[in-house]
Amino acid sequence: MNTTPLPNRRRCLALGGSLAASLALPGIARAQAAWPSKAVRFVVPFAPGGSSEIVARTTAFELSKALGQSVYVENKPGGAGNVAMQEVARAEDQHTIILGHIGTLAVNPYIFDKLPYDPVKDFKPVSLLAKVPSLYLVRPDLPAKDLREFIAYAKKNPGRLNYGSAGNGSAGHLAMEYLKMVSDTFILHVPYRGTGPQLTDLLAGRLDAASVGAPAVMQFIKTGKLRCIATGTTQRLAQLPEVPTVAEQGFPGFEMTQWYGVLAPSNLPQAAVDKLAAACASSVKQPASTEKFNAEAAIAAGSTPAEFARFIATEQQRWKAVVARAKIKPD
Repeated sequence: MNTTPLPNRRRCLALGGSLAASLALPGIARAQAAWPSKAVRFVVPFAPGGSSEIVARTTAFELSKALGQSVYVENKPGGAGNVAMQEVARAEDQHTIILGHIGTLAVNPYIFDKLPYDPVKDFKPVSLLAKVPSLYLVRPDLPAKDLREFIAYAKKNPGRLNYGSAGNGSAGHLAMEYLKMVSDTFILHVPYRGTGPQLTDLLAGRLDAASVGAPAVMQFIKTGKLRCIATGTTQRLAQLPEVPTVAEQGFPGFEMTQWYGVLAPSNLPQAAVDKLAAACASSVKQPASTEKFNAEAAIAAGSTPAEFARFIATEQQRWKAVVARAKIKPD
């Protein structure tokens, strides 16, 4: 028979439970600190060949060193980024992250009647990686040396010009529709499945114009295969000092840049999110990354999860208005 007085017995049980919990804490801490415990899949919701590819692979290379685990990029295009976003939102392995983008986070919520993911509830913002200037390009044999001449040509030849984009609702689509709206011109939109296929036709002369993120096209501008008639930045780019901004060419206040950041599924513990955010911010500011970004006219960012969340919210309000005015709808 147990002769231990009941109060003392309860006290012993409580002490035993506290001791067990305290002994377990180091194990829990080690488990949390061990993230990532295996390779991290970094999903890019677009086809290879665009600005997203350059930003993602540059970041992944440095992240692998910062996290002590391999970070590999996997392209998963389709549905204006919705296919990849849906898959990652449902990922349960806690080692899958995704490249967030102006389209999937700030545009798709307003052009699709129903999304297969919730950009706020299904993801945790991790860090803003980079801003990519949008460049306005034409085929070299088009009789327009700058934006003013291009707009004048478009107005004299209504319906004759076309432009390509990486897809309906993509950053390039938004950039051109924004320009069309402020300049009151009509240019036919030809959507593609990714920047790579679009650039193929632009370089072949089957498209007249496009707006593309700087990293994907700088080499073609420098070799004369494409002509840059304007930049969407507020100031001229150091890499293209001879190219005036859209604002300089008659449209004060005009600004258009793409942006990319890292998102994690909502089930990733906050401690892991914070660790990943610090690694992202460090990775994009490494000398090798900034050198690569500078060469492509991309602007390294790096932010905390809270800062990235506020940035996304601001961009959502901005592009909600543009989408409504341009009446952009999915294919």
